[in-house]
Amino acid sequence: MLKIAILIWIIGGATLAGMCMVAVLVAANDQLIPAAVATGFVLAMPISVLVARKIAKPAA
Repeated sequence: MLKIAILIWIIGGATLAGMCMVAVLVAANDQLIPAAVATGFVLAMPISVLVARKIAKPAA
């Protein structure tokens, strides 16, 4: 499950980081870009674990 979670985190983290960066750019505050990108990667961690659990769960 860890390998699946890491793979999902890499893809989801990049996606969420990009979404947060676009939101900061729309707000016209360039100084918050690094914080927004870091927030996207951190938020993707628990989401990727939840998705990996759903994928690894055997079908009943």
